[in-house]
Amino acid sequence: MFTHIMIGSNDLAKAKAFYAPVMKGLGFPEPSEMPNGNLFYSKDGIGFGICTPANGDAACHANGGTIGFKASSKEQVDAFHAAGIANGGSCEGEPGVRQGAPGAPYGAYLRDPDGNKICAFAGVTL
Repeated sequence: MFTHIMIGSNDLAKAKAFYAPVMKGLGFPEPSEMPNGNLFYSKDGIGFGICTPANGDAACHANGGTIGFKASSKEQVDAFHAAGIANGGSCEGEPGVRQGAPGAPYGAYLRDPDGNKICAFAGVTL
């Protein structure tokens, strides 16, 4: 459905320090770094980018917005969450079964250093 998702950051070095281990936990390779310093992760036709806003305004997160990553196993979800906490993120939901979600998948939620909410789920049935 999507070609890519981009989020804003006010500190690309801090964002890279957070996302490199988080995305590695989900099996993504190191990001491509654009000439302007923006970062772009790509795997299996899925793209995820981190950039400074093109209009020069400060980056901010969407209240109520979440970006969900597909994990292939509970272990990947756990690695994603642990890497996020260890690299400047904060917990928005410990790893575990989400009874309220379709199929009761295993997932975890984080906030990145800029406040963006991300999650990873294994066993999603939509």
